Amino acid sequence: MTAPRMDDPTLDDGDLPPVVVTPRPPVAGNRRRLVVGLVVVGAAIGFLVWRGLGNATVYFRTADEAVAERAALGQRRFRIEGVVKAESIRQDGDALTFTIYGDRGTEVAVVHRGGQPTGLFKDNIPVVLEGRWAQGSTAYASDRVIVKHSETYRSDNPDRVQDYEPARPARPGS
Repeated sequence: MTAPRMDDPTLDDGDLPPVVVTPRPPVAGNRRRLVVGLVVVGAAIGFLVWRGLGNATVYFRTADEAVAERAALGQRRFRIEGVVKAESIRQDGDALTFTIYGDRGTEVAVVHRGGQPTGLFKDNIPVVLEGRWAQGSTAYASDRVIVKHSETYRSDNPDRVQDYEPARPARPGS
């Protein structure tokens, strides 16, 4: 180690340039803003899911399941599936009443309001109904009827599909 030379400048604290320190915002303020922002974003997402998907989310039950889970379903909207009981369809004022039954023979009385079902609606066909249990009644209050049919519809109803052109087979290489 060599001794310092006399002509070398020595610096002490007085010779250093001033240090500029910028004050930092309080950490608690940043955290508070972050938490508030996350709560607002979470509430917005929750609201959109509740309003947007609330109407789209409809539970599907067979007639047997719906009767067994009636108390749990309460007044919540759900879809119920069953077969229209023969000779049960009646027009009662502005309501269409009929009975559906499930795989295990469970019967459900239905009161449908919301327009007439399609021309396919008749005895002994499977249907899906949308609605809820009628308040103060054992009936199911429906506002939408979806008629299920199989691929045999075309062959069983040729008069209804006269203008139907069968799909042409695809050409090789297309």
